[in-house]
Amino acid sequence: MTKSLNIDELKEEAKQYIRYEKDTDNKIAYLTFDRPKALNATTTGMRQYYADLVFKANVDDDVKVLVIRGEGEHFGSGGDLQEQAGMYGEEGEDMSLLHEFGINDPDVKYPPRGSYRFLHSMTDHYAKAPAGNRPLQEFKKISIIETKGYCYGWHFYQAADADLLISSEDTLFGHPSFRYAGWGPRMWTWIEQIGLRKFSEMLFTGRPFTAAEMYETNFINSVVPLEKLQDETKKYAMACSISRPMDVVQVQKTFIELYKQYRGEYMGSLLTGFVEGMLPMMMNDRKNQAGVDADTFDKGLNNVVKDIDMSYPPEWRMGMSNRKKP
Repeated sequence: MTKSLNIDELKEEAKQYIRYEKDTDNKIAYLTFDRPKALNATTTGMRQYYADLVFKANVDDDVKVLVIRGEGEHFGSGGDLQEQAGMYGEEGEDMSLLHEFGINDPDVKYPPRGSYRFLHSMTDHYAKAPAGNRPLQEFKKISIIETKGYCYGWHFYQAADADLLISSEDTLFGHPSFRYAGWGPRMWTWIEQIGLRKFSEMLFTGRPFTAAEMYETNFINSVVPLEKLQDETKKYAMACSISRPMDVVQVQKTFIELYKQYRGEYMGSLLTGFVEGMLPMMMNDRKNQAGVDADTFDKGLNNVVKDIDMSYPPEWRMGMSNRKKP
């Protein structure tokens, strides 16, 4: 088995990629993903450091509103594909995913590849707030996300979980897992938010949706030109900051969380985590089919993703540069 990565080192490295600043006069905190050269893709360390920051903001009496945004042209393209590629292959030497759980103890042995627990242990953990995928569901303050460019994968989770979403007109929304795995860990919530018919289109075609389309589904609060995005976000943040006291907000958020649990939000996360653990059992039914199997990784993940993307109609491609090609 390969040696497990050190999560403390990964989180320390992640600090250069996430900025966290507070406007204490207005009780607004700003969390910015700052890895623009990688389209703000998040590593394991970034996701867990992000979860830590959201947790601290939840307690901090200087924070009433948390604004989450991305540096550069994009909010974010999801999790770091190169980091995650090895865990989805069906073959190869065993690898330890203990760092995904924040475990550094050498006496803890991770389940072997080929066992159901190898993948399900991690996908089930993704339903928990400390994993960095679901912390906004437990956040008792007001969360606002500002999207632009790509809002894919893990970043799509955060956009769906936030209280308010402000978007630029150029934003594309979706989850690459619909093409390469077949599902995503937050599907239950997305059906609730987007509606069954439109979500089914996103799920079965694997295509991204534009900001205008997502606004029509009530997924977005406001869509504006890119040059007006920060001002629009600030308008919402300032209005939230001068509204009812934080104690009232905490009560309001508790009511909303009770409603979400009545609708099965957390149960849905657990169910899709359960299903994701079955990925190695899924068989392709034709050659060159989209998927994360051993043959796929022989070509290199980036090449496979590009080839599959180009097989779609231009307006349904996930890559913005690919959308401009015939």
